Amino acid sequence: MSLKGILRNWFERYLSDEEAIVLLALLIGGFAIVIWLGGALAPFFTALVVAFLLQGVVAWLERRGLPRLLAVGLVFLLFVGALLALALIVMPLVWNQLVELVREAPNMFASSQRWLGEMQARYPTIVTPDQVQGWIATAGHQASQLGQRALTFSLASLGNLMAVIIYLVLVPILVFFMLKDRERLVDFMLSMLPGKRTLMTRIWQEMDDQIANYVRGKTIEIIIVGSVAFIVFWAFGLPYSALLGLTVGLSVLVPYIGAALATLPVAAVAGFHFGVGDQFFYVLVAYAVLQALDGNVLVPILFSEAVNLHPVSIILAVLFFGGLWGFWGVFFAIPLATLIKALVQAWPRGESDQAVITEES
Repeated sequence: MSLKGILRNWFERYLSDEEAIVLLALLIGGFAIVIWLGGALAPFFTALVVAFLLQGVVAWLERRGLPRLLAVGLVFLLFVGALLALALIVMPLVWNQLVELVREAPNMFASSQRWLGEMQARYPTIVTPDQVQGWIATAGHQASQLGQRALTFSLASLGNLMAVIIYLVLVPILVFFMLKDRERLVDFMLSMLPGKRTLMTRIWQEMDDQIANYVRGKTIEIIIVGSVAFIVFWAFGLPYSALLGLTVGLSVLVPYIGAALATLPVAAVAGFHFGVGDQFFYVLVAYAVLQALDGNVLVPILFSEAVNLHPVSIILAVLFFGGLWGFWGVFFAIPLATLIKALVQAWPRGESDQAVITEES
């Protein structure tokens, strides 16, 4: 068969449906807007995510008999209060601990050098002088890079202070109107879509519950795990407990490897502060218990609908979307991977393929 015939068969198989072509154009346009205009539209996308999270609370209050406007007002006040607490209490505390950690880095580096020297003297056949020198050189390079990045970030943040203030003002305003006029905005978006949208409706119904369950559940998981980690570290008297708690909370965004990566700073700070003794192992045991409770108790409770994706697919999605959009790409990696899977399964095919799918279902 010629190349022209192969392309014609492929087009008739996957793009013969008019709605499929419209949906493909919408997806390409949506991804193009996010990729090229993501920075300029970041407040809008952030407000959209927050409004999506808060809509579940508004709907819950409405089911309890509250008028929609009153429910929106209460939820918005709670959101503004949480935002102010984050901006005025949590972030200054984390920033101060980060600055203190950078200042303490040379002492931690010197302590690590002494510890490696003792290890080399105690186990000369296992830890060689060349290995010690290599580890010290690597650690010194990473420490210098950390200081440079912290300095660059602090200088850049001073220059962008006005932009941050505008961002903090604009996002709450957008969130309020997205919640208040949700039905009007949804009707406007639907009016721009074609009248025939069976495929779009099917994919949306498959994705709506999973995305809502995942995004809200993951947000709650970050808050709970980060808060409990902070309390545990603070109870043990571990320095930088707020910074470490934030790191552990955000580590749940990356399945399978996030917990392992968060273990490194926790173990490093505990080892420097307590030494390799009983307190050090108590901290690691408490951290391991927290991770076990998160994976075996909290996650099954929060995520009522499991995301049926292979671990390799999840890791690839985290790497790909995280590389494109940073934090938000990592946050939405699993929902986006689930969306791609739903598209592949629901996409119209030729008659022979549809017959096979019908028989299997």
